[in-house]
Amino acid sequence: MHYEIIPSDRTFVAPLERLKLEYVVCGEQSNLFALIHKIATTQGLKGFWKGNFVNILRTAPFKAINFYAYDTYRKQLLKLSGNEETTNFERFLAGAAAGITATILCIPMDTIRTKMVAPGGEALGGVIRVFRHMVETEGFFSLYKGLVPSLVSMAPSGAVFYGVYDVLKTAYLRSPEGRNRLALMKRQQREEVNAIDQLELGPARTLLYGAIAGACAEATTYPFEVVRRHLQMQVQANKLNAFATFMNIVDKGGAPALYAGMIPSLLQVLPSASISYFVYEFMKIVLKVE
Repeated sequence: MHYEIIPSDRTFVAPLERLKLEYVVCGEQSNLFALIHKIATTQGLKGFWKGNFVNILRTAPFKAINFYAYDTYRKQLLKLSGNEETTNFERFLAGAAAGITATILCIPMDTIRTKMVAPGGEALGGVIRVFRHMVETEGFFSLYKGLVPSLVSMAPSGAVFYGVYDVLKTAYLRSPEGRNRLALMKRQQREEVNAIDQLELGPARTLLYGAIAGACAEATTYPFEVVRRHLQMQVQANKLNAFATFMNIVDKGGAPALYAGMIPSLLQVLPSASISYFVYEFMKIVLKVE
């Protein structure tokens, strides 16, 4: 079910992801439109999709694990509590645990992608060659650069991403409009209704709530993302820990440097998160998964 989410949304927002990495990884100082012109003139249209293939390879298992783990943790917490409905705290806790699980399992591909997009990355070649280069020159655990800030950020990010969506969804379904929609759907159970019409929130509201959840999660933890990317770029000879990297970023660019690339990041998160939740809810209906 979850794998259906991946190629469509990541390929669609790949140019925005590329712009974000230019700001974070390459220290780009140009304004957004100047940066777009720079990439277009130096690398052509394909430059906006640089690293997209490896990003799909990373995102596919990450999102699959993330959504599956969230459902699993949420159901287990519901069983343990004995409640009829998951509480907000349980939603946030399940979301945090899901984010941590997916990060631990999938961060090597993210590190490889960052290395490929960073200055000098093109000379290293494709995914396999970058993997071999990192393992041979820095050791296997170099693939886990930035794991600590990733885990620190993914706990609140996952909690906010799933928690906000579920809170918004629950609030709507308890409203008079939501109750009327559920009652109408119950009456239509015996009729042939397509999967989109079976969405509890409806298509527009599903997309909207997904976008809001994604934006809230991104804005909450973005500085950790910047620190993580800088850690992943480091070579063994100049390796700094997470706190030293944080201080180095602030010393060089001030507090705003912790939010470098925030605008293109939010622009890519909005459609990505909305599409992810839409396809997630849609496939649950198609596959009859609770």
